[in-house]
Amino acid sequence: MTAAQTIALSGRIERITYHNRDNHFTIARLRTDENHHLITIKGTMPEPKVGESIEVRGRWEAHARYGQQLCFSTFKPILPATVDGIRNYLASGLIKGVGPKLVERIIGHFKADTLTVIESAPERLCEVAGIGKKTAARIADAWQAHHAARQLMRFLEENGVDVAHTARLLREYGNDAVDILCNDPYRVAEDIPRIGFMIADAIVRNADTPVDEADRAKACMLHLFDRAVDQGHAYIDREMLFDTCLKTFDVAPETAAAALSDLVAGDDLVVATEMAHGGPPPVFLRLLDQAEAMIARRITAMQSIPRTEAPPDSRLITDEVLKTLAITLSDRQEEILTRILAHRVSVITGGPGTGKTTLIRSITAVMERLGHRVMLAAPTGRAARRLSEVTGRPAATLHKTLGYNLADGCFERTEDDPLTADVVIVDEASMIDTLLMAHLIRAVPMTASLILVGDVFQLPSVGPGTVLADLIRSEQIVTFELTDIFRQAEQSPIVVNAHRIRRGKPPVVAPPDDAEHLSDFYFIEQAAPEKAVQTVVDLCRQEIPEHFRMDPIRDIQILTPMHRGLVGTLNLNRVLQLALNPDSDQVAVMGNRFHVGDKVMHLRNNYRKEVFNGDIGILRSIDPEKTRVEVDYDGRIVPYDFVEMDELTLAYAISVHKSQGSEYPAVVIPLLTQHYIMLQRNLLYTALTRGKQLVVIVGTTKALRVALGNDRPRQRRSMLARRLNPQL
Repeated sequence: MTAAQTIALSGRIERITYHNRDNHFTIARLRTDENHHLITIKGTMPEPKVGESIEVRGRWEAHARYGQQLCFSTFKPILPATVDGIRNYLASGLIKGVGPKLVERIIGHFKADTLTVIESAPERLCEVAGIGKKTAARIADAWQAHHAARQLMRFLEENGVDVAHTARLLREYGNDAVDILCNDPYRVAEDIPRIGFMIADAIVRNADTPVDEADRAKACMLHLFDRAVDQGHAYIDREMLFDTCLKTFDVAPETAAAALSDLVAGDDLVVATEMAHGGPPPVFLRLLDQAEAMIARRITAMQSIPRTEAPPDSRLITDEVLKTLAITLSDRQEEILTRILAHRVSVITGGPGTGKTTLIRSITAVMERLGHRVMLAAPTGRAARRLSEVTGRPAATLHKTLGYNLADGCFERTEDDPLTADVVIVDEASMIDTLLMAHLIRAVPMTASLILVGDVFQLPSVGPGTVLADLIRSEQIVTFELTDIFRQAEQSPIVVNAHRIRRGKPPVVAPPDDAEHLSDFYFIEQAAPEKAVQTVVDLCRQEIPEHFRMDPIRDIQILTPMHRGLVGTLNLNRVLQLALNPDSDQVAVMGNRFHVGDKVMHLRNNYRKEVFNGDIGILRSIDPEKTRVEVDYDGRIVPYDFVEMDELTLAYAISVHKSQGSEYPAVVIPLLTQHYIMLQRNLLYTALTRGKQLVVIVGTTKALRVALGNDRPRQRRSMLARRLNPQL
């Protein structure tokens, strides 16, 4: 038998090794019927019970540590037919509240028909002594709840839909999921963004009933907008929208046009014909159209309000900066500092080593000296902490600054309750997307100053739009670009090479074997993925700690373009965990194995815990009895129950996108042609600029050339620049 063959096995569940109630991922031990061998199975299985008989279909997988495992894609319960089998089945705790004595009474009355009665005629349970209507209803409800997930899985499988969507559908619809999928499938496309349309469409196409083409076309269109937003676009050209509907989903142009009209009438979409400029008009989700319009309108209004105070003279500025910060400004910095105070909205941009942080500190000092209230913010928790460290003043995330309310998903600070600040400075502004910028600009007082600071050549925001680049491109916002590298930064190959990569030029590299003269930038040629992985391990475990005296877990960060593949985050995390932290106390949760001492990353904003997406810490303790772990985030201990650990992942290796707004003592970047789809200049530039003391690229010159030549990702569809400057 080969590992690629799909096989079917039946048997009895002996032990539940792990079960995640959120997504139903299960690892269990199965005693096979054929030869009574005990095997490990893993896959999606709602509410598994010890003692259940099941049939699974899947493929063998060889795990480096745990041996052969059967990864099943489908399963089905095998209900017992004999009285003894039924007794064992019910006694396994399958139905809460049905103890051994009650099981005996039910079986004694209905014998081999017991399960048929519970499923099809539960009211008959009242025939059993001691069972009233309430108990019978409770048993019936428990049976239905236990089997609803399995019925849904079977329904999805029959319709060619991935059963991994079971958990999400059950969370949304509960026991009514199959009913809704059968009778109102395109409701799922509205309720569950991104995956909902594909689920609904597969079910509709598989059904015998006629398809409502109008409903399908509208659902298809909204799905395409979800996909476009995921790719960073704010709109889709109308002709492109119709063309994609036809080519991808076989929706005729006239049907698509009617669907678009309905969605516009229903306030879902907006056709911005006034911005067509002779071409096909852009079509927006209404929320994004309103956001772009809000940004342009508020910025234009702010800039129309004249300054009433005279700008301070340059001597006051230089004296204050020198006295407060002990810094002597360059001529360019002094010029910018003098001019920036005359504008309501301004942008400071530039690469590493060009003095952006010095300007933030200087502006803050001068503004406070003039009696202005200064507020510092950044898009992420990591960037806000870094901003606070370099300025010595409080800084917060934009969500916290704007009073994000977790309960209703709204921001409390608006034009009706604006920020109490005269100057708002936002660092790492390249990470701000269109929607967040709209919320920010609403909350900035009209008479205040907004200063956006960021490196426009870094990766764009995760959300839609390229706000910082659009503001600059509009030529309506005063922009100060810092290009001179300061003398101390000129000595750093990291800074020099970052600027070379930004211009599409190859980096200048030091010989990797020159131990006498250590550099802070190296390129190690390695074409084979297996050898690249081993090189990364050797660098983390031995070379960097020995030569640069760095902690292999705390100080070294692997940044890789992708999650999958040998040099993706998933495999590198497993390999590095075994290499750097193999023997600590362990816990298996959510299909992952965590060790005490692991580097872990928090995956989504948790305002209750005050831990945010991308925060990195060290797992300090595991308590199996209390089913919780503790993570140390820079000295602050945060507890997680086992059920909350889907918010954590290993972080020895993380994606470049997750590194935005952070800096690390040492960065190692695998860069191979296997990453082809992600080989982009701004991605490499962003990764490189995360390293403070050392950057090592492990890969091939070919992959490096591809990345340097690929500047395409900066082209996102947005109309913000044109809204600010209609002449564009």
